[in-house]
Amino acid sequence: MIEFFRHLLQEFELPLTNPVLIFSLILFIILLSPILLKKINIPGIIGLILSGVVIGPHGFNILAKNSAVDLFSTIGLLYIMFIAGLELDMNEFKANRNKSLLFGFFTFILPLTIGFPVCYYLLQYDFNASFLTASMFATHTLVAYPIVSKLGIAKNQAVAITVGGTILTDTAVLIILAVIMGSSQGNLTQAFWLKLGVSLAIFSAIMFLLIPRVAKWFFKKLESEKHAHYIFVLSVVFFAAFLAEVAGVEPIIGAFVAGLALNPLIPHSSALMNRIEFIGNSLFIPFFLISVGMLVDISVILSGPTALIVAGTLSVVAIFGKWIAAFFTQIAFKYTKTERQLIFGLSSAHAAATLAVILVGYKAKILDENILNGTIILILITCIVASFATEKAAKKIAICEEEVSHEDAGKDFMLDEHILIPLAKTSATASLLDFALLIKDKKSANPVTLLTIVPNNNQAEKNILKYRKAVDKFVIQGSASEVKINTIARIDHNPASGIARTSKEIMSDIVIIGWPRKTGFLDKIFGENVDSIINNVDKSLFICKLEKNFIEEKRLVFVCPPFSERGKGFHLLLQKICRLSQELSIPIIIYAEYGTHQIIQQIALNLKLNAKLGFKSIMDWEDFESISDEIKPTDLVVFNLSRKGSVSYQSIFDKLPQKFEKSFPDNNVILVYPQDDRQESAMDAYEDFTSTPLAKGIEAIEQIGRGIGSIFNKG
Repeated sequence: MIEFFRHLLQEFELPLTNPVLIFSLILFIILLSPILLKKINIPGIIGLILSGVVIGPHGFNILAKNSAVDLFSTIGLLYIMFIAGLELDMNEFKANRNKSLLFGFFTFILPLTIGFPVCYYLLQYDFNASFLTASMFATHTLVAYPIVSKLGIAKNQAVAITVGGTILTDTAVLIILAVIMGSSQGNLTQAFWLKLGVSLAIFSAIMFLLIPRVAKWFFKKLESEKHAHYIFVLSVVFFAAFLAEVAGVEPIIGAFVAGLALNPLIPHSSALMNRIEFIGNSLFIPFFLISVGMLVDISVILSGPTALIVAGTLSVVAIFGKWIAAFFTQIAFKYTKTERQLIFGLSSAHAAATLAVILVGYKAKILDENILNGTIILILITCIVASFATEKAAKKIAICEEEVSHEDAGKDFMLDEHILIPLAKTSATASLLDFALLIKDKKSANPVTLLTIVPNNNQAEKNILKYRKAVDKFVIQGSASEVKINTIARIDHNPASGIARTSKEIMSDIVIIGWPRKTGFLDKIFGENVDSIINNVDKSLFICKLEKNFIEEKRLVFVCPPFSERGKGFHLLLQKICRLSQELSIPIIIYAEYGTHQIIQQIALNLKLNAKLGFKSIMDWEDFESISDEIKPTDLVVFNLSRKGSVSYQSIFDKLPQKFEKSFPDNNVILVYPQDDRQESAMDAYEDFTSTPLAKGIEAIEQIGRGIGSIFNKG
C-alpha cells in the first residue's frame, strides 16, 4: 500500500512526465473550462487560453513545453486554417474576391503604417526591427473562428472576406519575413527571388491541379471506406503544410490551401465534414489554444517598466490597427456596426504567424527580449479581446439572420421541415439519403423518414422484418451526419396511396423517390404508379436519377419552363437548389425564358440567397435538342415540372423522363414537382387514381396534332 502511494506521488511531481496523465489533464481542461466559464458569460476559448497560462511553465509549471505539446499545438493550428478553407463558400468567395483583396490591403497596410512610426520613433528601434515588428501587427490568426463556425454563420459575407484577407496578409507578412531575413544575412539577390517564385508556383500547381484529381479518384474508388476518407484528408493537410514550408512560407498557408483544394469535394453537410469538424473542435483546436496560453509569461510585466511599456504599446497599436482596418472596410462596403465588430473580432487575434515572425526575428538577433515578452502579452490580450468581440457580434448576426429568413421565406421557411424517402429498393437508398442530407434544413429538428410499402399478403410480416434489418445501416449513415433517421413500414395494396397517406400523416414537406426502373410487361404498371404518386402526393416531390457521386459535378443546370416560378412551392425549391449549389461548390445555370429568369433573380434577392445565378435563354420548349445539346456529362440537371391542373402545366413535358433517360444516361438528373398549387386537394381524388376519359382524349388529340405537325415541318 505504501509503495502504491509513493509511486502515485512520484507520478504527480511537477512538471508532469507521464504521457497518459498529461493527456488526461488536457482532456479535463478541454471538458471543464468552457462549461465553468459559460456560467459567467465568458467565451470558452478564453478559458482554454487562461488554463494554458495557469498550467504552463510560467504558471504553476504543471506541464512543460515539450515536443509532444508542440506537435499537438501545430496540429491544432493547421486544423483551424484547414477548416477555414474547407468551410469557405467558394461561390461567395469568388463573387467577393475584390472585397477580400481590399480588406486584405486595409488590414495589412494600416497596422503596418501605424506600427512602424511607433516602433521607430517612440520605442526607438532600428529600421529592420521596427519594420519586422510593424509587420507583426498586420498578421492575425483565426483563433475566434470556431465561435463563428459553431453559431452557423461561417458563410456570412463578412466572415468570407475576413478569411480571404487573413491568407493575403499572413502570406504577405511571411514573405516580408523571408525578405528581411535575407536582407540581414546579405542574401537578398536575384537568385533568392527566383527560388521563392519557382517554389510557390510548384506548390500551387501541386495543390490546385494534382491534389483535387487524386482526391476525386480516391473518393470514387473507396466510396464505402468512410474512415479511409478522413485519414486521406488529414494526410493531404499535413503534406500541404510540409510543401508550403519547403516553398518558403509558413505551414499554415499550406493547410488553408489544402482546405481550398478539397472544398468542392467535401459537401458541408456530409458525414466526412462532420467528422473533420468534430475531431478538430473536440481535441486538436482546444490543444492549440491551451498551448498559446502556455507561452504567456505574466512575470515579464514585473521585470521592469520597459517591458510593461513595450507590452502596453504593442497591444494598443495591434488592437487599434485592426479596428481601424475593420472601420475602413465597413465604410467601403456599407456594412453594419455588428458586421464591423465581427470583422474586427476575427482579425484582431495574434498568435501563430505573429509568434513565427517574432521568434525568427529574436533568434536572428534583430529583435530584443522586450519585444519578445511584449508580444507574448499581446497574444494573450488580443486573443481575449477577439473572443469577446467575435462572440458578441456573431450571436447578433445569427439571431438577425434567423429572423430575416423567417420573415422572408414565410410559409416556405421550414423550421420543422420533414423529408420522406419512400423506398422501392434499398440499393438506391444510400444515394437518396445523401441527397436528402445535402438539402435538409440544418435548423429542423425533424428526422429524415425512410418508408417502405409492403403488399398485403401472407408474406407481409416477414417483409417488414426484412426491411427493418436492411435499413439499419442507413440509420448509422444519418447519425454520422448528426441527422436522426426514422423508419416506417406500411402495409398497403397500392404503393402510391401508401406514400400519399404517410406524407400527410407525418406532415412531410418534401418527398424524395428514386428513378423508376422499367422492364418489359411491367412498364405500364410502374408508369401508372409513378403518375399516381405525382398526381396524389401534394408535397414537393423530387424524382432522382443518381448515377454517380456528387463530387464529379461541375455545374447545376436548373431548367425552368414558363410560369413555373408562379407555383406555390417554387420558393422552397429555389432555396434547396441554392443550398445544393453551396454544398457542392458549383455554379447554377438557369435555362429559362428571359422573363422567368428576371423573376427568379428577384425571388433570390428577396430571400437573400447567396448564389450566383447564370442564365441561358430558351425560346422553343418543344425543341428538346436545344436544351440537351449544351448539357455536359459533368452537369447535375434539375428540371422544374408541374402537375396536371397547375397554372404552369404543359403536356409537352409529360414524356420528359423517357427523353432524359435516353439523352443523359450518365448524368445525375432530378425532376422536381413543387408543392401542389391546384385547387383540388389530392386527398379528394384518392378513390380514383386515373384521369378522366375526357382529359385523356384531349391529351391524345394534342399529341397526335403535334406529331402530324412535326412530320410536315420535317417535310
